[in-house]
Amino acid sequence: MNTIDEILPLFDPISLDCMDKVQLLNRVDTKFMFNEKELIPVLDRMKEDYFMLEADGIRCNRYESLYFDTSDRRMYLEHHNGKLNRYKVRYREYVYSGLCFFEIKFKNNKGRTLKERIDVPRISRTISGVQADFLASHSPYVAEALRPALDVSFSRITLVNRAMTERITIDTGLDFSNGIHERQVPRLVIAELKHESSKVSPFQALLHEFHIKNISISKYCLGTVTLFPDIKKNNFKPKLLYINKITHDTHETYHDSPAAAHAVVSGEGMPSPTV
Repeated sequence: MNTIDEILPLFDPISLDCMDKVQLLNRVDTKFMFNEKELIPVLDRMKEDYFMLEADGIRCNRYESLYFDTSDRRMYLEHHNGKLNRYKVRYREYVYSGLCFFEIKFKNNKGRTLKERIDVPRISRTISGVQADFLASHSPYVAEALRPALDVSFSRITLVNRAMTERITIDTGLDFSNGIHERQVPRLVIAELKHESSKVSPFQALLHEFHIKNISISKYCLGTVTLFPDIKKNNFKPKLLYINKITHDTHETYHDSPAAAHAVVSGEGMPSPTV
């Protein structure tokens, strides 16, 4: 069995310029979560049909994001409560390339995700100037109502199918910080299929073969639950139980009990927060 470092060079590369043709800023997103031990066999089945993004010789890129929310975490709660027509606001930096954007994501009531973004020099702990104007013109929020809510970093592999109709991101090494505490989520892989059509993708069919479920929780919501154990989370508990199950040894026995749910949402079984 190949290691991850051995399998990445087996994919034909695609450049950032070519990948721009598949930006999919108005798209359907489908997320999957699984244990990292399944990543190599999944990638091995994909290498003939997908290009892999390569930038400056790097194929596994590090991303840094800073999410903003209101003081009462309205954006998080709207996601938790299943509200449609909801927003996320963030800065995102592509560490190895030095690119940085201020982004607004909008999930509409038809299940489509629309993303608007502008170039910025770097991640900022404030929203001001051009970013404040952009926020006001593309969302119902104003800069004065938002504050930094969560830092998220992770490593990402990006794949594009040879027909140039879909893009897949595969995220590992998740690290969450709220400015006081930090927590990592080991062994979790979050894969996201981004495509314009709602038709079944070959990637979806492949994951079905591996018995990998289509299940979604945003990194912002997962990090918020992880670092703020007292926040409202009832609607996320089944997903948190699933994450707990797939990120632990598969030989262990799991029970969907209140105690198990408490273990997930309180962070038991995960590294303790570090200041």
